[in-house]
Amino acid sequence: MSYTDRIRPTDKGITTYLDELRGKNYQIPTFQREIVWDKENVKKLWDSIYKFYPLGSILVWKTDIKLQNHREIGGHLITDDLVRPEYQYILDGQQRTTSLLTSLYGGKVKGREDFSPTLFIDLTVLDLDETDDESYKKRFLFWHEIDDRNGELKANIGKRRKFDEGLIVKLIDIQKDFGAIERCLVENGSGDYQNYDHPYRIQLRRVREVLDNYRVPFIELKGIQVSEVCQIFERINQAGKPLNIFDIVVAKTFRPETNGTKGFYLRELIEDLRDINKSQFLAIDDLTYLQILAILINRNVPGSGIQNITERYLNDIKAHQIEEVWDEAKRAVLKTFDFLENYLYLNGPQLIPYRYLYLTLTSYFYNNNTPNYHFLKQYYWFYCFHNEDLLSNTTHLFEHIEMLEQEKNHQNPKISRFLIDKEKLRTASYSSKGRFSRAILSLYANHKPKDWRNTDRDVLSSVYYILTDRPNLHHIFPVDYINRNPGSNRLDGNSLMNITYLTQITNLEISNRNPLEYIQDYCNNPDFERVMGSHLLPPEIVEWARMEMMPANALDVFIEKRIDLIIEALRTKVPSTNMEVIDTREGFSG
Repeated sequence: MSYTDRIRPTDKGITTYLDELRGKNYQIPTFQREIVWDKENVKKLWDSIYKFYPLGSILVWKTDIKLQNHREIGGHLITDDLVRPEYQYILDGQQRTTSLLTSLYGGKVKGREDFSPTLFIDLTVLDLDETDDESYKKRFLFWHEIDDRNGELKANIGKRRKFDEGLIVKLIDIQKDFGAIERCLVENGSGDYQNYDHPYRIQLRRVREVLDNYRVPFIELKGIQVSEVCQIFERINQAGKPLNIFDIVVAKTFRPETNGTKGFYLRELIEDLRDINKSQFLAIDDLTYLQILAILINRNVPGSGIQNITERYLNDIKAHQIEEVWDEAKRAVLKTFDFLENYLYLNGPQLIPYRYLYLTLTSYFYNNNTPNYHFLKQYYWFYCFHNEDLLSNTTHLFEHIEMLEQEKNHQNPKISRFLIDKEKLRTASYSSKGRFSRAILSLYANHKPKDWRNTDRDVLSSVYYILTDRPNLHHIFPVDYINRNPGSNRLDGNSLMNITYLTQITNLEISNRNPLEYIQDYCNNPDFERVMGSHLLPPEIVEWARMEMMPANALDVFIEKRIDLIIEALRTKVPSTNMEVIDTREGFSG
């Protein structure tokens, strides 16, 4: 196939397309979004067709891949269980397709069982004003707007009379039975419409011309791999919802329940897992779950062919492979989340520096009844804080999995030199969501910080990170205060070294006040210095508050002291490594 044939624009007549759809020549994958059927939008769609305005293209993917499909749309059966050499999947255009199908051929609207979606046209509504944008509301009608219920609905009596006279007719009848409609007008008892050039008969012919000649535009994709189809879909999809590899795998692995055959639906398995408990980690994205499964299949299903976690291999995952690992995979996933929450005291995905950690840890917990949590804690802190980024690609990922497999088999793997750069700690940003910033915030959380006023109260809770994208992180030296009183400080007040977790109430109490002033509100409490330790905050700031004075470069001194506390905490957490501390900032001394 030539490169230019891979993406081919084409078009079809409206009824030709819909007849082919009803003939089961097109399928709609189940990953397509729910239809929101709105009668006003249906009328606008037909107004555009009536005026020969262009519609957005229907995106069709032609492939030999079998996906899970919607069996019907708008009450019309559109698929079967036949194996085909080629399938035509509607990736974008389901909404327009459903609107066209039900307005011409009737059907059902979900949640509105008593409503008839068949569309009628009033031939007496003429184009007297081409700039009129509201005439479509009167031109296109649904039955409930015509039926007067034997005179009970006064507003509909006139339209019902027009219907009885053949002046309001079904759209589809104009194309399928034009002669009968025209004959009804000609033979009307009033004799008003016998003239061939009567405006209503001209309007009737115009509508037939529209139905006969309007072409629905298509973009057909053929010979294109799943990963590229996903990219194309995301860029042109009118709803803005990306099509991802998880959607494709869900559709490909779907298996309906039949006599003697158990059904399989991956999305349902994942959702059931998420419903097990209230852990925030269960809400990690679908792609991560899929990549976890890919790793477990790679490691535990011989001959699977799943060699990596890229879309090329994710696309090849089979239902029976997932079934083979699923029961133990669930336990391993839950053990991973339990480790992060109850051993590291991290309350949600927002604190995890590497997404790949879910994959490495789950692989370690898989079929492992004697996990070494002491080793896992060292593993976490070493790789999160190491000066080099050691888990940023799939090569790193599989190296980690091999190392953890050695520990799993009691082969005592060695963790290499632990290199830490003080400058990276200084410059870690409050606004960044990068690996190192998350590592620092996770270290703060791991120390289970206590509230400054109510010193027995934990600051962090299971809901702390879901209440807001930016939880209550407090600047010890408020930025506004530093700006007003720069002194001789050289470091950035937005450094994470100047940040701590506080409850919202305490944060509001402190606001932008001078630290010498607000620290005095708490430092008379005998537990306060212990609480400061739970935040890895140096005691010097308490001493300054008690003396009611601090050096001109207090922020710089504070940050350097806190860096020392963090490094000492990491020495304690990763004792079996050779830690080497460097400082790549030249000529700086706090």
